[in-house]
Amino acid sequence: MALKESFITLHNLRFHAFHGVLAQERVVGNDYELSLRLGYDVTRAICSDKVEDTLDYARVYQVVAQEMGEPSALLERVAGRIGERLFQEFPAITSAHIHLVKRNPPMGTDSEGAGVELYLINDKT
Repeated sequence: MALKESFITLHNLRFHAFHGVLAQERVVGNDYELSLRLGYDVTRAICSDKVEDTLDYARVYQVVAQEMGEPSALLERVAGRIGERLFQEFPAITSAHIHLVKRNPPMGTDSEGAGVELYLINDKT
């Protein structure tokens, strides 16, 4: 068996955070959902069945939660910071697809949200 690609995914992580351009967004906050698709070679984990041979979901979540807790005006900046931190903390991550959605953006309409998607490559690997 040959492994072509492998990913670790976390779906719809939920946060209440204080990102936004408007002052009210930074005071009241908003609900956010974030999904990750992290490029990572799982070959060792497939063979060993040991958690130390893969990414620890809980540690990935902790990094994401720390960055979500740091207010920014733009979701682009938040998602970019998350990618930067993940690459720093977990050098074996080769890529990160980050989808961040603000659930109730102040844009004068009823919607399920507005957000940003980044596909980042770890140029240090």
